[in-house]
Amino acid sequence: MRAGPRNLITDVAGLSVGNARDDRLRSGTTVLVADAPFACGFNVMGGAPGTRETELLAPDKLVQGVDALVLSGGSAFGLAACDGVSEGLRAVGRGFAVGPVRVPIVPGAIVFDLLNGGDKDWVQNPYPALGRAALEAAAPGFALGSEGGGTGAMTHRWKGGLGSASAVLDCGVTVGALAVVNALGSVTAGESRQFWAAPWELDDEFGGLGLAGPWPGGEEPLPGKRLGEATTIAVVATDAALDKAGLTRLATTAQDGMSRAIVPSHTPFDGDLVFAVSTGAMPLPDPALTPFQLGHAAACVLARAIARGVHAASPRPGDLQPCWGSALPSGTARR
Repeated sequence: MRAGPRNLITDVAGLSVGNARDDRLRSGTTVLVADAPFACGFNVMGGAPGTRETELLAPDKLVQGVDALVLSGGSAFGLAACDGVSEGLRAVGRGFAVGPVRVPIVPGAIVFDLLNGGDKDWVQNPYPALGRAALEAAAPGFALGSEGGGTGAMTHRWKGGLGSASAVLDCGVTVGALAVVNALGSVTAGESRQFWAAPWELDDEFGGLGLAGPWPGGEEPLPGKRLGEATTIAVVATDAALDKAGLTRLATTAQDGMSRAIVPSHTPFDGDLVFAVSTGAMPLPDPALTPFQLGHAAACVLARAIARGVHAASPRPGDLQPCWGSALPSGTARR
């Protein structure tokens, strides 16, 4: 397994990602879209999720493809970003055909970033416009860290952010992940700067610090946020041909990556959710072995994406938390 050429979810050919942010609001939206509708499943393991249209993704439901996915800040208000994406897709003729009408299918999930110091005293909900802007910015290359849905994200200790990573398996299948990291738990071990995800790091992509221990197993952590103020939301993607049932299983397995990268994760206070998508471009090399390998790869890639999101966060005026990079000794370059 090796990182893809961009080390982004868009190493899965046909996928694009767009970000939009509002620095005064200290929030934003990220959109994943493809050249054509794609199959999608999902899994929720947090106790406080915020979602739109996820019921459609169950294997027994009618709709077999979605047009875009939205990862947004803004708590319940941020679900309106899906409206802006839907309008943008409708304008270009995308959507589920019902007679002469096109209805874009745009599931979404949100994180809580309403208490991060931004100006939330809006007259009109800003998230539909952010969703439309993110859709229009969609491209194979995109920025990580304090961008899009990760603009105002925070974690237990460090400023959160938007992360992504990819892997190419020996069989040629590509797997990618995209995550908005706004967790209750910590992405680093103890008081150190070492990422919990370090055992799965490739090419020093988030500092190359490793994970030296031992770390006390009897610690009883206290929450740094209140109920409903946390969440990590993510997408894992592959070009391997999986149906909705296979993608539901892939999303479930990918949640292991969240627990590898965030301690604790899947708490009653988090709304941890993973979407899994397939472009279907590549037949399964081995119908029995490949799904097994994909599940492992998805968990590894998601853990790396989470660490990269925090690693890439950048300081902005009014931050309530330090950036991971700000803890570097004076004169040290961030790798």
